[in-house]
Amino acid sequence: MSDESLFSFRNRWLRIGVGATIVVFVVSVLIGFVWLPSAKSDPYFQGVWNAICSAAGVPRQWHPVESAVAPTYKTSTVELTPHMLDGATSLSIGRGATLALRCTMCHGPRGISMANSPNLAGQFAIVIFKELHDFQTGARTNAVMSPMARDLSDEDMRDLAAYYASLQPIAHLRGGAPDIVAHGAPLRNIPACASCHGGVDAKIGSPWLDGLPAAYTKAQLLAFANGTRHNDISEQMRNIARNMTPEEIDAAAAWYAGQTPAQQP
Repeated sequence: MSDESLFSFRNRWLRIGVGATIVVFVVSVLIGFVWLPSAKSDPYFQGVWNAICSAAGVPRQWHPVESAVAPTYKTSTVELTPHMLDGATSLSIGRGATLALRCTMCHGPRGISMANSPNLAGQFAIVIFKELHDFQTGARTNAVMSPMARDLSDEDMRDLAAYYASLQPIAHLRGGAPDIVAHGAPLRNIPACASCHGGVDAKIGSPWLDGLPAAYTKAQLLAFANGTRHNDISEQMRNIARNMTPEEIDAAAAWYAGQTPAQQP
């Protein structure tokens, strides 16, 4: 049999093959583009044309799209950039030192707290600026800090951040970090604490945790977990804290505070 007769429509088997292919194609289109999309109760899929457009991924602009549901609480509006607070001058640091006199009762005369408040000495300037701004706008609330931040100007917050960032921090990071700090728990979507909070890397806006009182760190993790603190942009800390066990929270808080296992509460 010649090639010409093999691929001729006079060939009965060629006609059967082509016909079967066309039938399968038509049935597949009807099922995939019409019947299955039309089976959805979503009003966007009603009608054959809408079903075809939906299956094909063609935007249907004639349908109204509901906007995202706004949260019932205030969220952080600070836009962080890597170098937004670089280049602090001695004048800015000196002015920040004067402003910080009202902060000494809780944060210590040199940024080292003796009252389970966060140590601010050596903290990243961006972190301090963001938290002050969040306290001022209500994205983060605290009975003491919210009133303190209410009347600060943008320059005040930048100067305070520059001053505390210029101070010598507590430094005692060491080996033997608990697994949750060093490795996280990938199967529960928990990255290593050190990947964002120092020790391995530091992400913009993530505070340096070394030296923070254990009670403070634990309280913040619990607040993220139960949603009472919600100024974490993109909700990353809430998602992490919700998946941490109480034992992991205790271990991380104690290790960053410099406590040995025997000293943990």
